[in-house]
Amino acid sequence: MFAAFRQGCKPVTRLFGFLSLAWLAACDAPLQTGANLGPTVSSGRAVQVALLVPGGSDEGSDAFLAQNFENAARMAIADLNGPLIDLRVYNTASDAAQAAIVARMAVDDGAQIILGPLFAEAANAAGVAVANSNVNVLAFSNNTSIAGGNVFILGQTFDDTARRLVQYTSGQGVDRFMIAHGQDIGGEMGRDAIATAVRQNGSQVVAAEAYPLSQAGIFAATRQLVDTAQATGAQAIFTTAGANADLPIIATGLPEAGLDPTQTRLIGLTRWDAVPQLLALPGVQGGLFAMPDQGPATLFQDRYAATYGSQPHPLAGLAYDGIAAVGALIATGDGALTRSALTTPEGFRGTSGVFRLLPNGQNERGLAVATIQQNQVMILEQAPRNFGTAGF
Repeated sequence: MFAAFRQGCKPVTRLFGFLSLAWLAACDAPLQTGANLGPTVSSGRAVQVALLVPGGSDEGSDAFLAQNFENAARMAIADLNGPLIDLRVYNTASDAAQAAIVARMAVDDGAQIILGPLFAEAANAAGVAVANSNVNVLAFSNNTSIAGGNVFILGQTFDDTARRLVQYTSGQGVDRFMIAHGQDIGGEMGRDAIATAVRQNGSQVVAAEAYPLSQAGIFAATRQLVDTAQATGAQAIFTTAGANADLPIIATGLPEAGLDPTQTRLIGLTRWDAVPQLLALPGVQGGLFAMPDQGPATLFQDRYAATYGSQPHPLAGLAYDGIAAVGALIATGDGALTRSALTTPEGFRGTSGVFRLLPNGQNERGLAVATIQQNQVMILEQAPRNFGTAGF
């Protein structure tokens, strides 16, 4: 995982958990236009796909990611039964200006769709650069602020996770939510996603509390969090805390401050299973979080390791998913890589289960609802296998 990820135009040093590896705020507003429809492709001819990866920078982690994305994309191409894809790889060096240059270069070379880049600033720049070229971009980011127009995001979003968990807990009789979030942009984005999901579900946000991102600050805040939860009658505290950042402190401090999990359940926006040591903390016992369908996720990881001799980066599957979606559309015989084709309600099957792209450029993924009991992850509700079952 990264020790840092990029925010706006400057680096920051906080990794916001397993869910947020691809997050990056864009420096420019996303392109919001309905003019881009996307191309149709000739039957029987290879579709040219440009893969934009963060290679060529000074960061060793970027080179590792770039290779993982390419490996996963080529594995997906090998798995296609019939559709022909001509994959061409371009390095963005994790730089927005470079991403715009190579995106235009890829289109000039004949690219009919672009996969990547990863970081949102670069993805936004690539989308803007080719907006008038009738080419759609399937970015690996999970930052919803860049989604729209010709840019679709493939990364798991806060919005999607929040919707799934609010829907599930509402079915369990929970309709009064308190939000606890870190005092940074990632925490604020998570707060807004939770609040929107709660309100769209007809439930109530009874309080929203921020805390400073320091060990002492979080411990000091836990007493206030518990007091607020008790005073407002919150049935759940929905936290944005990340597994390898603030969650261990939250999960330790809340029980010590007197939180009664039988009265107020802890819900997490991020993957709690990302750090195995967390499973033994008292604060996460009986709490809720969402995770992908582990059947296809494990299958992808095992096949990748068998093919390339090492485990894939957690984000590598996004490149496989992009190729799988393109291949599925080619296989229909319609030859369309248009917005309407990409946003087919039936969606696609990827490395972590079913997913679909939405007209607003965001995505929905089939997520399981999990809890932790006796230091073990337990699935309470399986991930849906299509878009007509629970969670959708």
